[in-house]
Amino acid sequence: MSVHELRTERLVLRQWRDDDRDAWAAMNADPEVMRHFPATLTRAESDHWADRNAAHLDEHGWGLWAVEVIDGPPFIGFTGLLAPGFAVPGRPDGRVEVGWRLAAEHWGRGYAPEAAHAALRVAWEDLALDEVVSFTAVANANSRRVMDKIGLTYEREFDHPKLPAGHPLQRHVLYRTGRPVR
Repeated sequence: MSVHELRTERLVLRQWRDDDRDAWAAMNADPEVMRHFPATLTRAESDHWADRNAAHLDEHGWGLWAVEVIDGPPFIGFTGLLAPGFAVPGRPDGRVEVGWRLAAEHWGRGYAPEAAHAALRVAWEDLALDEVVSFTAVANANSRRVMDKIGLTYEREFDHPKLPAGHPLQRHVLYRTGRPVR
């Protein structure tokens, strides 16, 4: 299947390239970027992550796209759609999450909501999904703000099943949105 390349006013969401890897690894080693994740990632872990997501895009045509700024930086992070990898509380299996991770120097410019809106269009128009979810650690105010901006609704708090009891990031919030009515 061919990879959907998405364009917005300021961004291109595209397949991953080898020249994204240095910036990707630097992002994943940045404690500020990874503050709401269990740990920073090594270079090998970052490369494996990029390989896995590039393969998913090749196979399905959608997934977690690399994001670049038109006439600007060639790689600032990712945005896209993925299966969460665990049963989302209160939602049937098979749900799709919209997610993003951008380098800290690109925060606060509206890139995450702009890219997430493009990913949601794929969810509605190409995948014909009825619902998309998103979740993050309770304390991640920046991602929660993006969820609000893209029209997701807060649903509940839950304990992330992949984090051990008592982990400081165990408590998460779940947001959701349904297919827009036209």
